[in-house]
Amino acid sequence: MTLSTLEQHVMLAIVAQHPGAYSVSIRGYIRDRAGYRPPVGSVHAAAHRLERKWLVKSRVGKKSAHRGGRRKVHYVATALGQDVLAESLRAIARLQRGATKGAVEGASE
Repeated sequence: MTLSTLEQHVMLAIVAQHPGAYSVSIRGYIRDRAGYRPPVGSVHAAAHRLERKWLVKSRVGKKSAHRGGRRKVHYVATALGQDVLAESLRAIARLQRGATKGAVEGASE
């Protein structure tokens, strides 16, 4: 199973913020660490795709007066989600090693 870059970033944020990850906190985590600010709708859509793939589970929190009576949707990674994320990150590491090796070899030519 493959993950898009945004799905990887969302998964990393969910794992890092366990068990309190929700869309706005996920977006802030990505902004602070990856240097871009995905639209909150994109974060919602990615989290929903991850849930359909059984990689994350969601739970609805309590109503909050601060949020106008709305509830936050909190996300946690499933065991399958953690495995898929780990494999996705290993694939990136392998690609990176190949790119680094090629850059070093190209510099010596």
